[in-house]
This record gives sequence, structure tokens and C-alpha cells, in this order.
Amino acid sequence: MSDNLGPYQDDFYNALMDAHAGLSEEASHALNARLVLMLSNRIGDIETLKDILEKAREYNDE
Repeated sequence: MSDNLGPYQDDFYNALMDAHAGLSEEASHALNARLVLMLSNRIGDIETLKDILEKAREYNDE
């Protein structure tokens, strides 16, 4: 996967952690689900999304 965040990777990670701060596990899972759907909509290309799903699954299988 290409690195599109460049020097902002840590900034995004910190913002993501801040978004989850103080949430219950259930609320955190719901936030993740909303983020996946919103980011998928922003990407908008089904082939790109399928590729991302495949790559993400590979990380889980390791």
C-alpha cells in the first residue's frame, strides 16, 4: 500500500485515538463502523475498496 499520509501519519493516529477517548467498547466499535462507511464513501471506487479489504484481511491472517 502506498503512503499517502507522509509526515502526517502520527497526526492521524493521534486524532483517531482522541476520537475514541472516553468511549465504551461498544461506542468505539460503532465509531469504527461509521468511519469505515464514511471513508469508503469518500474513496468511492469499488475496486480500490475491495483491494483495501483484501490487504486488511491479510494483516489479520498473519
